Amino acid sequence: MDQEPFVYEFQVRLHDTDGAGVLFYAHLFRHIHDAYESFMGSIGFPLPELIAPSLTAASLALPIVHAEADYLSPLRHGDRVCVRLAVAEIRTRSFALDYVLSDQCARLCARGRTVHAMAVADNRANARLPEGLRHALLARAT
Repeated sequence: MDQEPFVYEFQVRLHDTDGAGVLFYAHLFRHIHDAYESFMGSIGFPLPELIAPSLTAASLALPIVHAEADYLSPLRHGDRVCVRLAVAEIRTRSFALDYVLSDQCARLCARGRTVHAMAVADNRANARLPEGLRHALLARAT
């Protein structure tokens, strides 16, 4: 499917920067994760509901099992950043998300990828992505 990417925006804050005045590398992953959390809510799977155990169902865990990023251009304090998130891959027990970050001048500044895998409390090897989540991701796949 050729879906438009999910868009998440933020502004680089002073506490996001390092001594050189640019976005500290680890904070890129925090912002990527914020985009992921917002995306999951937009497709009907808000993380607070997924990870909180309830009386009717066990909690669902989708830990990040792989993360990578390429830093292409510095982001500085005050920059407005647009994160475009796209579903890159869906497997039986995992999915991958790609992130493209650009500044207010539409300059490509960073790319990232996270891979999320299904995990359950009893460590069953055959744990699959829930069908509802799988369908929601498929509907957003690029």
